[in-house]
Amino acid sequence: MIDVTIANFEAEVIAASMHTPVLVDFWAPWCGPCKVIGPILEKLEVAYGGRFKLVKIDSDQEQQLASAFGIRSIPTCVLLKNGQPVDGFMGALPEGQIKAFLDKHVPSEGEVEALEEEEAAQEALADGDLDAALERLQQAVKADPDNEDARFDLVKLLLEMGLDDDAKVAFAPVIAKTELVRRFDSLNRWMQARDAQIDVADPQARAAELQARIAANKRDFDARFALAQLLFAHGQWTAAMDELLEILMRDKAWSDELARKTYVAVLDIIEPPKPKVAEGQVPPEDPTVATYRRRLSSVVLS
Repeated sequence: MIDVTIANFEAEVIAASMHTPVLVDFWAPWCGPCKVIGPILEKLEVAYGGRFKLVKIDSDQEQQLASAFGIRSIPTCVLLKNGQPVDGFMGALPEGQIKAFLDKHVPSEGEVEALEEEEAAQEALADGDLDAALERLQQAVKADPDNEDARFDLVKLLLEMGLDDDAKVAFAPVIAKTELVRRFDSLNRWMQARDAQIDVADPQARAAELQARIAANKRDFDARFALAQLLFAHGQWTAAMDELLEILMRDKAWSDELARKTYVAVLDIIEPPKPKVAEGQVPPEDPTVATYRRRLSSVVLS
């Protein structure tokens, strides 16, 4: 619990709420109900183990802040996320009702654990420790099966490590979401591209065969797409997108926009995690991803 004034409000409330929900308790020393709810809030802050931050504002001493929040009676509690008030309540509610209020907005223990494991996995990947990253991502998905970022990163890493069967097992719980979550659709297209190469004994010979067909007929879209899938499956990302662009430049709608959807899938797969930046700054975009996004837009919008 932290006492907040106008001097530290920006740092302790607005900035803090960008990564952790902040519950602001407006109170006053003379307020009887405030003395009842105060210890309950402090107890819950400890019990929730850092899943929300409690701050107290003396509404008599900090009238500017009380006015800014439109406080008419105390105690009043306001919950902030991402710098904005999202909910609140007035009066000395019993502990059970306060917990119900918090549980609507505060991440679960599993969600917090998953986020921590996901961050640790990205650090391990940056260090080149794939085994450690894999273990962290598996733990993240176990802690919070609904964490889409952790699930995506886990399946992607398994595929990068050549563990396709394990990737399919990890992907199975969300396969029904492929029509709703674009990045899951992208993973599915990558796995399909890899599956299409199972019977290809000599990838270089297969590529030469497809290139010969294309040389004979530049509108042999089946051959171009097969070549793009072969390149996609073997991690030749830009070459795969170049072939898909050739299809799009000639027929944007070919095979229910299959070329465009596959192109987007490659972009999703190769896009690195966004680095953390200071508040208000935009993280830099990967130059390859940025270039090929522009190329896609240029062709699709032409």
